[in-house]
Amino acid sequence: MSNIFHVIENTTGIGQAMQLRIMNTFVIILVLWLLRFIVRRIIYRQLEDVKARYVWVKTVTYVTVLLGLIMVGSVWFRGFKELGTYLGLLTAGLAIAMKDPLTNIAGWLFIIFRRSFSVGDRIQIGDKAGDVIDIRIFQFILLEIGNWVDADQSTGRVIYIPNGQVFTMPLANYSKGFQFIWDELKVLITFESDWKRAKELMIDIAKKHSEHLGKSAERRVKEASKKFMIFYKNLTPTVYTSVKDSGVQLAIRYLCEPKNRRGSQQAIWEEILDSFDQEKNIDFAYPTTRFYNGAAEGKNDF
Repeated sequence: MSNIFHVIENTTGIGQAMQLRIMNTFVIILVLWLLRFIVRRIIYRQLEDVKARYVWVKTVTYVTVLLGLIMVGSVWFRGFKELGTYLGLLTAGLAIAMKDPLTNIAGWLFIIFRRSFSVGDRIQIGDKAGDVIDIRIFQFILLEIGNWVDADQSTGRVIYIPNGQVFTMPLANYSKGFQFIWDELKVLITFESDWKRAKELMIDIAKKHSEHLGKSAERRVKEASKKFMIFYKNLTPTVYTSVKDSGVQLAIRYLCEPKNRRGSQQAIWEEILDSFDQEKNIDFAYPTTRFYNGAAEGKNDF
């Protein structure tokens, strides 16, 4: 073995001590990589739950990388004094040359420890919204919702967002805190329609589809109020009345789960259509042009 070291030193000019460090580093990386590979295979075979499997795989990766840094560092740096001097110079240089990557690492630490969101949450950051499918050191990944698709449905696109944006962009989390969202459906009926009867029908429909969430929502509001200034006096669905140019607008306000918005809208709309179809005195309104004949309507002043 010493002969091999001697030949390499004569050929490359690399001393035996440096060769040993390089070899030890390679062995450490190889062993840790094999260990990670084996553990990942075991996890994929034993766990069928996607979220649990993801958490375990990420944990194994982080632990392996941390062990690698410690073990490789012990090979290349003999004492804490030497290591501290090297890290000080390295940090100063990196802070200038790698501002954005370091910001992204800081953002990653902020996300991990502050738990502003986690994998599986639905969030919006800036003008981008989606379900978080992965969190990495430099970026997190969203499965996009919205955009050209209505009612917060998935577009199928994957968006990579730098972690540093959590410090500079507004962040909304659909899944943390209250864990429900308020949705509204606006229905426009003609002025001649029986709007009171329409309102009664819509209130019954809204209660049918969302009142069962009330108890769960109350419990979650109480839990959220321990961390946030969140409180609601009334969590039951309601219908608001207003007047528009083309008729009377009735707006259903109801609770729904963030990922079930489109499904709940469809169910409510279908019942509204069926209910109004059975009522002779309720008609949907839309922009129209009307001509008045004062004499025919008994208005002699026209």
